[in-house]
Amino acid sequence: MLTNIMKWISIAMLLLAVFQFRVVSNQVFLTIVVCASGLLVATQAFRTGKYAWTVGFLAVAVLFNPFAPIARSGSEVLWLNGFGLAAFLMAAVALKAHPALTVPSITNRLPRRESL
Repeated sequence: MLTNIMKWISIAMLLLAVFQFRVVSNQVFLTIVVCASGLLVATQAFRTGKYAWTVGFLAVAVLFNPFAPIARSGSEVLWLNGFGLAAFLMAAVALKAHPALTVPSITNRLPRRESL
């Protein structure tokens, strides 16, 4: 649930950044949110066994790292924001969280219609 929320917050912030709205003029706040979201999505992808997605979102987290930022020009920042936006949009469509199994469904292969 947290991963989905952070994914959509990152999409919204990167969309505003790509269109250069003044709402996200603070680049440090944008990089913190996108880096944290990238790490959450990488964790979700790793848990579901999609290792290519894991590597891709670890790369997004490194590119948007607020602790050791990489110096970029204005056009590079715009392209990077567009790349991040595309990555999060693809993740929102492709990576779905699987519902957690309940204890009776784990212990019994033939589920009954009885309540506990």
